[in-house]
Amino acid sequence: MAGPASEALRRWAAEAWPLLQGTTAATAAWIIARHVVEHHQPFFAPVSAVVALNAVRGERGRNAVRLLAGVIVGIATGELTVAVLGGGYGRLALATFVAMVIARALGGARIVIAQAAASAILTVAVANGEAGTERLVDALIGAGVALVFSQLLFSPEPVALVRRAEVAALAGMAGGLELTARALESQEEALAERAMSELRDLRDPLAELARTRRASSRIARHTLVWQSRRSAVVRENENASQLDLLGSSCVMLARTVSATSPLEQQSLAPSVRQLAGALAALAEKPGDRPTRQRAADCALAVARRLNGSGGAPESPLAAALISARMVIADIMVFAGVDPAEVPSEV
Repeated sequence: MAGPASEALRRWAAEAWPLLQGTTAATAAWIIARHVVEHHQPFFAPVSAVVALNAVRGERGRNAVRLLAGVIVGIATGELTVAVLGGGYGRLALATFVAMVIARALGGARIVIAQAAASAILTVAVANGEAGTERLVDALIGAGVALVFSQLLFSPEPVALVRRAEVAALAGMAGGLELTARALESQEEALAERAMSELRDLRDPLAELARTRRASSRIARHTLVWQSRRSAVVRENENASQLDLLGSSCVMLARTVSATSPLEQQSLAPSVRQLAGALAALAEKPGDRPTRQRAADCALAVARRLNGSGGAPESPLAAALISARMVIADIMVFAGVDPAEVPSEV
């Protein structure tokens, strides 16, 4: 019971931390706008701070800039509408439409268009027919507080960000190959189908890894506190790119071994399980050099054992052995072995 409870507590804490940051940023933005700048109704400041920080780790700074672009367009359009035409339903509709058109013409993403529309609506709705600059200043305060939080106080370490995404992808591969090994031993078709399903689902963690790699590069380039990590981020991202190939190799291995004869499946099961174990170890500590070395050694040991296996050309066994060697080579490259130095037996 302690294990699941502890895991649930860690997951809750991880989810609650960004919410606490957003709450603190909103409060700080309100205090600055209300007591420093002395605006009487500075609701745009906390709203802007919360919306800007409402993004996945690594994307919050970019989200703040997008938010600010949308808010500026929306407030400026709303204020101009109020100044020229006054308030009212027709003016609100006009300001909303024009704000969205301008945001779209500027090539804005969906969040920019949505924020432009929302800001225009709020500006016209609360203006009571009176234009002013306070709402724009409040939005700038909120976005500024969000940038301080995302870029200085709580900016994620970019290499660690990539490695967390690597863990999810590697764990999925390990789980899929472990199920494949069990299916080979038990000859259960349902288990083999489940293994293939889990391996196909790798597209989601691999897509998240690709997004994280892009985000980590932006963090290293644009965040002052992490610019010294740029070279480390480049190396880690190059290494992580190997996981796309490794995921495809794992899917191919699961498909080809299931086409071999029952006797061949029994002989291949230990090798598949050993490769799953190497991936599981990497998922535990993807950045640990000894762990990577052990994974490379384990993969090489599997390759040497498989070299003794037969298989006529173009037979199911030959295809399975080729797929296994692809997985082995990809594991070794991810573990740090130069592709040109992968042993010939692989």
